Amino acid sequence: MAEVEAKTLDSRCRCAYNMPVNAFCLTEDEMSDEVLRKVDVIACEDTRHSGLLLSHYEIRKPLMSMHDHNEQSRAGEIAARAAGGESFAVISDAGMPGVSDPGYRLIQTLKEKEVSFTVLPGPSAVVTALVGSGLPTDAFFFGGFLPVKSGRKGSMLQAAVEASHTSIFYESPHRIVKTVQALAALDPDVPVCVARELTKTFETYHRGPASRLAAEFAERAPKGEIVLLVGGVNAPRAVN
Repeated sequence: MAEVEAKTLDSRCRCAYNMPVNAFCLTEDEMSDEVLRKVDVIACEDTRHSGLLLSHYEIRKPLMSMHDHNEQSRAGEIAARAAGGESFAVISDAGMPGVSDPGYRLIQTLKEKEVSFTVLPGPSAVVTALVGSGLPTDAFFFGGFLPVKSGRKGSMLQAAVEASHTSIFYESPHRIVKTVQALAALDPDVPVCVARELTKTFETYHRGPASRLAAEFAERAPKGEIVLLVGGVNAPRAVN
């Protein structure tokens, strides 16, 4: 990773919790820049990745790793140090900390220790994909990553097809083809959107009936980070 593409820096925000001062979203916004420069420590999901971004903005602060495997221990450390007067920003590699990314256990610890924090709304693949999908946005359900076992996955997909809202899931690129085929078997005409590599150079939205996407993916499977959206009974159907 010798180079960082401009689009990544400009368009892919990094959200944070910041204790005890303001949280931020890493953009060129002056307030975000000011907060990043004010905090004492920045906790990162990947210090090498975040270090490149921070270096681009000439922000030099002590970095601390906080990821899925050490979040619980880091949460206690951050809470104790924040209570002692230090200020922290917590950022993820991409998307919103706490939503399928490190952050939930930290927030629980901060609440338990009565350490104040604030969150600045930032990018989330869930909302980005929902708006870009063209499916109804008035009500939606986010189910996180779909189960690996076919039985549980099938039940969730059946519920999504029959729901009165849009259902959103994360899915592995290694399983997305079979998942869309399963949707097509349940209802060939159910409207589906597969959003991949959101905010990146190869961002793509595949929209259409499940049967059409299943045929498309049988020839060329999508790669990268994927968000699957399933329209419920309230979603418009394609006219044959």
